[in-house]
Amino acid sequence: MLVYPSGVDVSSSALRFLSAKLRQRRQKLGTRWRRLSAGRQALLTLAHLRNGHPYAQLAAGFGIGTTTAYRYITEAVEVLAALAPTLAEAVRTASSKAFVLLDGTLLPIDRIAADRPYYSGKHKRHGMNVQVLADPFGRLLWASPTLPRAVHDVRAAREHGIVDALAEAGIACWADTGYRGAGGTVRAPCWGRWEALSTGQQAVNRSHAKIRALVEQAMATLKSWRLLRKIRCSTTRITSLVQAVLTLHLASSGR
Repeated sequence: MLVYPSGVDVSSSALRFLSAKLRQRRQKLGTRWRRLSAGRQALLTLAHLRNGHPYAQLAAGFGIGTTTAYRYITEAVEVLAALAPTLAEAVRTASSKAFVLLDGTLLPIDRIAADRPYYSGKHKRHGMNVQVLADPFGRLLWASPTLPRAVHDVRAAREHGIVDALAEAGIACWADTGYRGAGGTVRAPCWGRWEALSTGQQAVNRSHAKIRALVEQAMATLKSWRLLRKIRCSTTRITSLVQAVLTLHLASSGR
């Protein structure tokens, strides 16, 4: 396999953050020697998450075996996932905001037609459902554990306890029609065909759309980590990947 120099469009603060956490883990485990330093292991993990390169390619570039690359990346992802904020912590952060934005997104996975629980009729493909909370400026605050895409957004929000948590904290939440009937403090657009809505309802929907459109920035932030655009691992590991990306984003943005 040919090897060539390349770059990763991730801030140096994310590399320093992950390197420090990996050094702490090695000290805790009493590790004396490894093929890669903590810094190189962190770089390996960032390259995998950001660019989505397979283990074999990364292993060749870093001069290690494919199995070793897998173990190093898995270890780093678990370290990051353990540091991800919980929903309660995200709600405490959101309590200082005027409101939050809620939306769900599809993380595509490679599954066959027989895996019906993972098939999205809306997107015509297999995937996992992730619920995202963003602040009024569209900055990512929290991402939920993953559920099969066949789960509807409003059901996913209820299962994760998002609706109840926001209602208890009294935080206004703007969402799309997928959350119609969620209750609590969740505000959804007026339902119905556009021509059947009154002038007032159309004005409300236009205003609502302008506010909640900023949540797409949070979605773009999440999917700027290219591994999440087409996930080829076991579905049981996807939540850890999402939580790892969330931790890296918050750490690099100083939040």
